[in-house]
Amino acid sequence: MRLTFWGVRGSIPSPGKATVRYGGNTPCLEVRLDDEKLLIFDAGTGIRNFGDYLINTGESVKAHLFISHPHWDHIQGFPFFKPAFIPGNELTIVGTDRPEKSLREIISEQMNRIYFPVQLHDLKASIHFVPVKEEGEMRVHDALVKMIYVNHPGFTVGYRLEYKGKTLVYISDNEPFDRAAAASLTNFEPKVKEAYLAATGDPNGRVIDFCRHADVLIHDTTYTPEEYIDRVGWGHSDYLFTLRVAAEAKVKRLFLFHHDHTHNDDKVDDIVRKCKKEITNRGYTFVCEAAVENTTITI
Repeated sequence: MRLTFWGVRGSIPSPGKATVRYGGNTPCLEVRLDDEKLLIFDAGTGIRNFGDYLINTGESVKAHLFISHPHWDHIQGFPFFKPAFIPGNELTIVGTDRPEKSLREIISEQMNRIYFPVQLHDLKASIHFVPVKEEGEMRVHDALVKMIYVNHPGFTVGYRLEYKGKTLVYISDNEPFDRAAAASLTNFEPKVKEAYLAATGDPNGRVIDFCRHADVLIHDTTYTPEEYIDRVGWGHSDYLFTLRVAAEAKVKRLFLFHHDHTHNDDKVDDIVRKCKKEITNRGYTFVCEAAVENTTITI
């Protein structure tokens, strides 16, 4: 399979000269199976450029769109995804809903006429919604997609894609789970807390097991360890935790993802250098690099 990064930044778009090398768009990942079947992970601002690319190629779109969670930086590009405006195109949107709001309502609410001139019902493509209510798995074409709740405010899902003996894990937003800190954090879902607290030993082992032996792991690496100290409970990882997940899961290739919007290209370069130094010092064997917008890799 082949994947392309269309957005790699977190929280808010950060365009400009300082982010031109790694990119300033928020999360969106294109995945092509060997038969060109299309899966998309997240609909941040990067999906706008992806949509423009699809329109320019003239490709008809029949895709599954997997939303990790409905924070703005992961859905705000959807109203600008041009293939959704084209009759004959088909989108199956997968993501979590809430007891008080369905997945369809969550996606359509940002297109309320108070905030946006075009409503969801105005889109001409055929759009289907598949809510994720529990951790589990689903078949998509010849691939298997597994889902796990990760440690981020709200119901946030990590995805594991298994296809023809290859595995991609996409965990855009995730924070190390600490039993002591969890008691004081009120913006995390009780159901997610319970899943972590029920784990024996290190509660982060559930995520490590989910990533086990992945050919490619794309994981939240928003902060440096120094920054994370003041941001506990914000739902994101520092690079030392990300490296530990990759090492203990025995992944082959790690992409640092969800770059902080305040980190310019030089800062991301510095984080990559420090990660590679840690990998050498600790005897880790996986390949590590930062995700770069508009780059394509083959698994």
